[in-house]
Amino acid sequence: MINLSQALQFPLADIIFSFHQSNLPGKIIVLLLFVGSIYAWSIMVTKFIELRRARDTSRRFMGAFRKELNPLAVFLRRQKFTDSPLFTIYEKGCVTLGAELEALGLNSDDLFVANFSAEKQTLSPHQFEQIRNETERNVSDQSLLLERRMGILATAVNASPFLGLLGTVWGVMEAFTGMAIIGTATLSAVAPGIAAALLTTVMGLLVALPSAIGYNLLAGQIAELQVQTSNFSKEYVDKIGTMFLRAN
Repeated sequence: MINLSQALQFPLADIIFSFHQSNLPGKIIVLLLFVGSIYAWSIMVTKFIELRRARDTSRRFMGAFRKELNPLAVFLRRQKFTDSPLFTIYEKGCVTLGAELEALGLNSDDLFVANFSAEKQTLSPHQFEQIRNETERNVSDQSLLLERRMGILATAVNASPFLGLLGTVWGVMEAFTGMAIIGTATLSAVAPGIAAALLTTVMGLLVALPSAIGYNLLAGQIAELQVQTSNFSKEYVDKIGTMFLRAN
């Protein structure tokens, strides 16, 4: 009776045997797929950790932001939530607001208080629009950062099966060509070459399947964060407008 350890050794032995039976192009394709698999897994693991930190930090930032009446309180206290894309948008928005206030010759430190009255609102509609545009640009920048290296993962999903199929077709073609040259059609003569050729398809699928699952999971998390950044930017700009926009 075959035990579990012996059963697990068979696939590995078959892969090693097939690799040795492969021709040079087949071996190159297998090695490329193996390296691609390692790179795809590194991207997926790194991205999952990055997005988990972004979600957790954004949750803490939103809790700190919404419990304050003054939308600038977190910035003035110099609290940092560096892993959060929401905080990056917020911080750059506060810096832009300070620059607009300083352009008017005002001391921004005196204005950033919780009981700032409506009579003292100082931003013109044009300045407010500048802050809105800068915030929207930062949202787009953060979206690009969230999607960084996802294109490589998508390439692994789409290209790996075709690269494996290329190796298989090439190997089968060479196996039948060799059979024609030798002049024998026995199974023992053609089976090793076909088995070696099929190895590239197996490797291609081993790269594509985990990459496809990882890509879809990551894309869902990225889309969720992108919605959060868009919603937060609108909330932030509305609060800034309420606090600082000059009444016409």
